[in-house]
Amino acid sequence: MSASGKDTGDTFKLAVGKVVDNQNCTGCGACALISSRVVMTLSADGYSRPTVAQGPDSKAETKQFQKVCPGVRVDARDLRAPHSHETFGKYWSVWEAWALDPAVRHKGSSAGVITALAQGIVTSGGRAVGATASAEQPSQTVPITLTTKEEALSAAGSRYAPVATASRAKGLTNQDAFIGKPCEASAVRAYQLQADTREEPLLLSFFCAGTPSQLATDELANGRLGIASDDIERLQYRGNGWPGEFEVVTRDGESRSLSYQESWGQVLGKALQWRCKICPDGTGQLADVTVGDFWEADSNGYPRFDTESVGRSVVICRTKRGHEAVLRAAQDSVIQIRELDIEQLVPVQPLQVDRRSTMAGRIIGTAAAGRAVPRFRGFGVVGLGFKYADRNLRAGVGAYLRVLGRRA
Repeated sequence: MSASGKDTGDTFKLAVGKVVDNQNCTGCGACALISSRVVMTLSADGYSRPTVAQGPDSKAETKQFQKVCPGVRVDARDLRAPHSHETFGKYWSVWEAWALDPAVRHKGSSAGVITALAQGIVTSGGRAVGATASAEQPSQTVPITLTTKEEALSAAGSRYAPVATASRAKGLTNQDAFIGKPCEASAVRAYQLQADTREEPLLLSFFCAGTPSQLATDELANGRLGIASDDIERLQYRGNGWPGEFEVVTRDGESRSLSYQESWGQVLGKALQWRCKICPDGTGQLADVTVGDFWEADSNGYPRFDTESVGRSVVICRTKRGHEAVLRAAQDSVIQIRELDIEQLVPVQPLQVDRRSTMAGRIIGTAAAGRAVPRFRGFGVVGLGFKYADRNLRAGVGAYLRVLGRRA
């Protein structure tokens, strides 16, 4: 009997295994949201992956999985908004923003906007599902359900590591929020559409460059900083000032850190799972609200640390609901907002611009090398492929060679 479900007659197990075998799994945990037979664990190469227990075949679960899993399809065509941008997608409004509580702004990776919105949700009696450091193993990341302002503040800050946040989204209502990567937000939105309920949590996401392996975090903490995993009391990737450093605190209180260029630029950003390299949705088009850094970048797209000491975020309201939530938070003095022209983001987020404009080539190159790819709809990939034909040709050749193992 194969691990993927072949020769078992278990269509759900087979469908999940196919996504994993083709390296299209994002590790989001949507399959665990669909079926109690799924357990998310870290694979040998350090990514979040599903293990499906053998059980009776469920064609209903299989059908739902095919519509929800971002390793199968991501469809943004049904979302309606009055404005659109070739890189940043559909939107109602765009803002520069930051948390008005200085502690929240300082603790957050960018400017504490998502944390501030989450605090507003829980203060109103709702819950917010997100991710935080594991209490047992602080170098690892786990899903969490936040119910107090203090919990939201404690969980503030980016986690550049695998975590199956979508697995925690069952039972969320209109009063609640879900905070996750773009692939997780798309999975939860698709799941809510498939579920027999009108309850939909507010979907909060953030600009994402991909999910690094847990092994990359271990390399930073154990290798570069020389701290054993069992001696780690706290590990953060960013925060406590903008844009923040990768910092590890030992059990006896010693702190060691690396800059963003050293942590992300040299290690984390080079350890991304393949599915992230063919993702056209780095800016969270299926969320209600997407938040990113509004930093001044150098020619490589990395923040210039000499220009700012407090964080600023860009907030893109994707839906009318998201637009109203941001305006309400500003009226309640939770966040400060200032309207932006979306074109101001192009020089600020050069990596997102480059990845989106060359995504057609990456997807075609991957498919040409014999690997199945997800179906992406509503991201303008084809049009950008024609518009930037030369760059996409180079990207396609590169993806083709990488899949065949001919290029590192």
